Amino acid sequence: MAQRRFTLASGRRLGITGHGNPVGSHVVVFCHPAPGSGVFDPDPLVSADHDTRIIAIDRPGYGASDPLPAGTWPTVAGMADDISEYLHSVDDGAHELDNRTVKSFGVVGWSAGGRVALALAARHPHLVDRVVAIATPAPNDEVSWIPEQFAEQSTKLATLPADQALEQLGDALRRQHGGLLPGSDPDGNVPIDELGVSAADAAALAHPGARERLEGMMRDAYRQGTIGVATDILSYTARPWGFAPADVRAKTLLIYGQSDPIAGMAHADWYAAKVPDAAVLSVPQAGHLVAISEWGRALNFLEGRPVGEKPQ
Repeated sequence: MAQRRFTLASGRRLGITGHGNPVGSHVVVFCHPAPGSGVFDPDPLVSADHDTRIIAIDRPGYGASDPLPAGTWPTVAGMADDISEYLHSVDDGAHELDNRTVKSFGVVGWSAGGRVALALAARHPHLVDRVVAIATPAPNDEVSWIPEQFAEQSTKLATLPADQALEQLGDALRRQHGGLLPGSDPDGNVPIDELGVSAADAAALAHPGARERLEGMMRDAYRQGTIGVATDILSYTARPWGFAPADVRAKTLLIYGQSDPIAGMAHADWYAAKVPDAAVLSVPQAGHLVAISEWGRALNFLEGRPVGEKPQ
């Protein structure tokens, strides 16, 4: 589980996990995929090699973070605002950062987390100086990627009250798993296919401990049942995201695998056309787990160093 909890002004609690170099001079927020949680570090060896402290925050209903209050519609913008409140508390209290004042933060998001990272930069530009979005799908009505039956379901859910929509989607997710959620299998089997794993991810899965870290994240993601992933899905399929990519003013790197079956290069091109100061890193033969293989290049960019440079 998360290492600690932070209580928002509303009383809702967030799970917070630290990765990387605890005394690094750079601070980076990591926004996990869906399903997911902040216990995941794409590559701990690479993280430890960089001059960066990484703060990972569970989104509502995942890991150690409380679900949203009853009747609340989830939005991507709301999840970014949670992170902003936490970062402002760190800047004021400096309890996590060795009593050093932090002027700005980098933010990186993998898959669904990329939307949250971009939303944080768009809505709170005074906080974020650099952004990395990794394998993040574009809106489905701009670049189609959600199967038609699921897109139709999202359209129907959008007409319901929030609690009813969450309940119906949660029930559908439980049926999809046959009632046995990842981590609850008595034989210890934790499927990771929900993360968009394909044959193109063989090299990423060969990284030391990669599969075990992904499985651990899936267990933590479903710790509270399906409420976390249902909340995430509704936030980006059934309601407006609450921000415009054109409002992102921070330097942005878009990392995409050329063989990603979920968020391929058409998605990278969409964001590149919308985000004003964005560059694309296209990775040959990589799939949706490109966050693992390219983690060092993401951290380099967030530290303001050449993407291909080796840590000193």
